[in-house]
Amino acid sequence: MRALLSVYDKTGLVDFARGLVDLGFELVSTGGTHKTLQGAGLPVTYISDVTGFPEILGGRVKTLHPNIHAGLLAKKTPEHEAELNEHGITRIDVHVGNLYPFRETLASGASFEDCLEQIDIGGPAMLRAAAKNHLAVLPVCDPSDYGRVLEALRNGISIDFRKQLAHKAFAHTAAYDAAIAEFLASEKFPTVKILALDRVQEAILRYGENPHQDASLYRQQGQTGPVLDAKVLAGKPMGFNNYADADAAWALVQEFELPACVAVKHANPCGVALADDPKTAWERARDADALSVFGGVVAINRPVNLETAQAMRGTFLEVLIAPQVNEDALEWLRSKKPDLRVLVAGKTHADGLEFRSVVGGFLAQDRDSRRWEELQPKLVTERVPSAQEMLDLKFAWYIGKHTRSNNVVLAKDGVTVGMGTGAVSRIWAAERAILNAGERAKGAVLSSEAFFPFDDVVRAAAVAGVTAVVQPGGAKRDEEVIAAANELRVAMMFTGSRHFKH
Repeated sequence: MRALLSVYDKTGLVDFARGLVDLGFELVSTGGTHKTLQGAGLPVTYISDVTGFPEILGGRVKTLHPNIHAGLLAKKTPEHEAELNEHGITRIDVHVGNLYPFRETLASGASFEDCLEQIDIGGPAMLRAAAKNHLAVLPVCDPSDYGRVLEALRNGISIDFRKQLAHKAFAHTAAYDAAIAEFLASEKFPTVKILALDRVQEAILRYGENPHQDASLYRQQGQTGPVLDAKVLAGKPMGFNNYADADAAWALVQEFELPACVAVKHANPCGVALADDPKTAWERARDADALSVFGGVVAINRPVNLETAQAMRGTFLEVLIAPQVNEDALEWLRSKKPDLRVLVAGKTHADGLEFRSVVGGFLAQDRDSRRWEELQPKLVTERVPSAQEMLDLKFAWYIGKHTRSNNVVLAKDGVTVGMGTGAVSRIWAAERAILNAGERAKGAVLSSEAFFPFDDVVRAAAVAGVTAVVQPGGAKRDEEVIAAANELRVAMMFTGSRHFKH
């Protein structure tokens, strides 16, 4: 029996190779793998002794040879056995291979030429050959499988196990090629866009949005995310909706420089507040809509201390995510809120595109990363917003950016007082926000993520006591809307930037 080993990642290699030798395998290997095995005192044949040809072109050509690929591709049939014997070729029963570190080289900022040199040719060719012929060859590309492979070789190899290894091998080479294709793409939206996704370990979820839907969590290869890579410190396992809501909450709370708290329910913020400390931010966000926050997801952009944790007593929450949770706060939460999922957010390293599924495909677009400072909002009314109103307009604008359309946000003194989300009419969104606010609408500001087609929102807001408005502008009836604002002494800013979120 012969095993061909050619790996970049040498994790666990020596112990695995020793196990193969103990089972009676002849080892054949290339370059660095050969040196490693030889250095460990294992009997190993160099690849050139099998091909009868030296490595050439700086190692670009070393395994692309009939003595290798015929050994990998030969079926266990009399015809193939006869051909192997005729040409003096030995069958390869196990192939162990993983590929040059192309993604790692690219991520390091290496030059274009250096990245090209990390595009593996022989490695994928051998893995694909072994995987195609998995009924006769074991293709092994994942070091975590070494123990299972040795056990199978000792006790019997099932067809299902062979298929599992073949699947891993083809997935490994497919993801590798996807990274190279992305590297070589000359446009943001190439004709073919390949998404390579890795299932996050242990993330087969209990169910999806509803109990009758199966679900899992995947990582786009080469990328990280704050919720995707969060450390779950306490509580029940995360569910599909927990991940979605935590991601939405964290994205919004990161917009603010001051201590902030965001409460999210069903992907929409229901209470958002700024304060001088995280405890007060939580209390203000909770009190903004104490009814809706029940069963919500909360994000805080400061470390959670014991005082902040204890302030959550009496409020049922699904998830708490923060950049840090102090040890005494964590112990208190584990004791008093054992079901609460407590997360420390991971780092974000993601490209500028986001994807949304449609039946049979995906929509792709740039992330909406525009900041208030980029807008240079324009005053279009006679009345000028006060300094506090300007702060609240900016605050409310960020919330509208992260709220499902159509949306209208009312805010005052750095806290939301009314939310109208997901409406099919802008006036309905405004009416919902005003109803939600009640008396708190007096002296509040209003943000709309899209323009006003009519002056009805301004008039309804003014009747409720709203004093300043921010919206993109750009509607056919802008002049009528501005005239209504002037008539009612409401200050209004145009940003020139819409922020639909569907």
